[in-house]
Amino acid sequence: MKNEILRLVGVLALALLGGFLGAWLFAATGLGDRWTEAYLLDNPEILPRMAEELQTRETERRLAQAGDEWREPFPGAVLGNPKGSRTLFEFSDYNCGYCRMSLQHVQELIARDPELRVVIKEWPIFEGSDVAARMALAAAKQGKYAAFHDALYAKEVADSQTVDQVGQAIGLDMERARKDAQGQDVTMELMRTAALAQDLGFTGTPAWITGNRILQGAQGTERLAKAIEDSAAKP
Repeated sequence: MKNEILRLVGVLALALLGGFLGAWLFAATGLGDRWTEAYLLDNPEILPRMAEELQTRETERRLAQAGDEWREPFPGAVLGNPKGSRTLFEFSDYNCGYCRMSLQHVQELIARDPELRVVIKEWPIFEGSDVAARMALAAAKQGKYAAFHDALYAKEVADSQTVDQVGQAIGLDMERARKDAQGQDVTMELMRTAALAQDLGFTGTPAWITGNRILQGAQGTERLAKAIEDSAAKP
């Protein structure tokens, strides 16, 4: 096992340092084992960079396999500037405490960047959250997604009673909303998001995508801002 790990690390190190010629030399001669071990022992700082590069390549591979269709938001389920030049995708659940905590971070990002578009991908993974996610998308169909989103996160729990209270408080046509919440378009959106989250290896909410970068868990305002900035700068 140790030799296999060393060989894999060696191939990547030589590829990064010497391109295809280095990788060919390693594979063809076997001389890379001793050279790689000596080099890594003398330059251990390269290992974090290699791990980051591996993670970046794996993320880009998974996103490429997922295609681009998922990048289109459910109509109306957008915070900030709907036509903004920078986009942050958030996979969230209204009964997730870390998602509730992240609401302030997202609001701060929107306040400081008029070009930021935050696309919410409703991913109800907690018990009872499906009704909240469905009503949120129904609110989007009435042009009141942001109001519903923020008001529901202000509550301690997103159960059926609270969802109805919030819907009424923000002025939703509740009869229409209840019907829309069970519509095929809403059901398909939730199914697509759940499948995408699984394909991308997400382990819980919140999860974020900006450009070709994935982050999981509550990140804080500054780390999200840095990820958005880096993604925007990357060609």
